[in-house]
Amino acid sequence: MRLKEKVSEPIQCHGIDSVPSRPYLRLMAYRLSVLDQSPIAEGSSAGDALRNTLDLARAADAAGYHRYWLAEHHASPGLAGAAPEALIGPVALATKRIKVGSGGIMLPHYSPFKVAETFALLAELAPGRIDLGLGRAPGSDQRTALALQRDRSKMISPHDFPNNLAELLAYYEGTLPPDHPFAALSGTLHGGAAPTVYLLGSSPDSAHWAAEAGLPYVIADFINSDAVMLADIYRRNFRPSIRLEQPELIVATWAIAAESRAAAEEHALPAQMMFAHLVRGELIPVPSVAKAKHWLAENPMPQRRRRTSLGTASEVRAQLDEVAQLYGADELMLVNIMPDHAARVRSYRLLADEYALASAPLAA
Repeated sequence: MRLKEKVSEPIQCHGIDSVPSRPYLRLMAYRLSVLDQSPIAEGSSAGDALRNTLDLARAADAAGYHRYWLAEHHASPGLAGAAPEALIGPVALATKRIKVGSGGIMLPHYSPFKVAETFALLAELAPGRIDLGLGRAPGSDQRTALALQRDRSKMISPHDFPNNLAELLAYYEGTLPPDHPFAALSGTLHGGAAPTVYLLGSSPDSAHWAAEAGLPYVIADFINSDAVMLADIYRRNFRPSIRLEQPELIVATWAIAAESRAAAEEHALPAQMMFAHLVRGELIPVPSVAKAKHWLAENPMPQRRRRTSLGTASEVRAQLDEVAQLYGADELMLVNIMPDHAARVRSYRLLADEYALASAPLAA
């Protein structure tokens, strides 16, 4: 039942201009998907952000994107998605063909059985379309993480994650040992429906765990742009399982397309201002482009590098090709934070047209 824990190891980081030689690094077709953090623009409400999420999901479905995932963030004035499990049902019912899932459920906050039951129910609601992306990060600051716990006497232990992951998978697969105290519960998941399970991460630990469990792995390049070696760790240690015979790698990365590069760069400014505040311990709603431009000019500060594909649709596609080649990715999941919902929808539609997603999907 216990996934063997791995000690984080030093990794050598590489950028696009310094790509180590690997046989799988070749230009390849890849699927294209959407990761939505439900941004709350300054002056609007969380309800507005959630309505925008439903609208963007419908647009992504019509445009031909492969999947639509919803992120989990807590106590944030700028991101509305505190409960992906509550949003997945409405998004699935508002769309027709696109896969819908969590990017991700932060498993340390919840019991494995509760997560298993919730996503079995969602899988019954939209058969074959529900993904369960799991993460270990708190999705919040430590105080909020403690407030989320039923037992406030101790902080979350990262060492619990491998056991909790193994328990959750065992509920779906009926593999809990007979002497396990919850063994009888695996037969209570109504109908036996199950989501497709993915493991998310941006550190060597998650790469090892995904490989050992034989799960598809999602690298958060938008959090850690120096994560190329995680793909190596995952592939090198992958063990085939009843869930997956070969490694499957998704990379979530920032991308903004507009009619011009200058326009795309302006659309990126609000997220830059939000991140500058985040590193100072301040959370803010998504500012307007004008406010962000003024603030950034008045507050020059070194920024942690985040890879962002910016420009016209053809320029962004060229940059995304580089990201896919760099990681050897089977799929790219595009994320951005913008205050202008219409511009955000337009960004995804421009890229869908550039890739001809609706008429000729890149991969099955």
